[in-house]
Amino acid sequence: MGFLESLKVFSSYLGLFHTCCAVLAMIFGALVVLNAKGTSLHRKLGYTYVIAMVFMNLSGFGIYNFGSFSLFHAFALISLVTVLLGVIPAIRRSKDWYKKHFYFMSWSVVGLYCAFWSEVGVRFFDMQYFWWVVMLATMLTGLIGMFVIKKKAKSLFVN
Repeated sequence: MGFLESLKVFSSYLGLFHTCCAVLAMIFGALVVLNAKGTSLHRKLGYTYVIAMVFMNLSGFGIYNFGSFSLFHAFALISLVTVLLGVIPAIRRSKDWYKKHFYFMSWSVVGLYCAFWSEVGVRFFDMQYFWWVVMLATMLTGLIGMFVIKKKAKSLFVN
């Protein structure tokens, strides 16, 4: 772990595991978004995304960069709930399952990319710039995500 600590990016194997899960979730989340829905490939990519997200969020609960439970842990809990609320309707095929699945999973991916900016901020910016960088990047990511989700929803759901 000495080499990783010298990079000042990972302070533990748990942090490294968490980051690897996050990178996998970002890759598979993007692949799910970019590929056709409802196919066998979509399901395989989607389940891989869900597994990576669950492990990422669970491992995040064991990381205490600020000494105790923090805002990051609260967001990890929200992320975990969002993923579960997205995958459960698809498994159960409950009423309006597709809409629930689409919105929760789409926002899960957007939230993941927003969290990426927090990680970048923590790792590479002094605290005096951290909040501004994270806030601006997260807001921009959320706005872009909102427009993409709205546009895709318009084509999928005829009201």
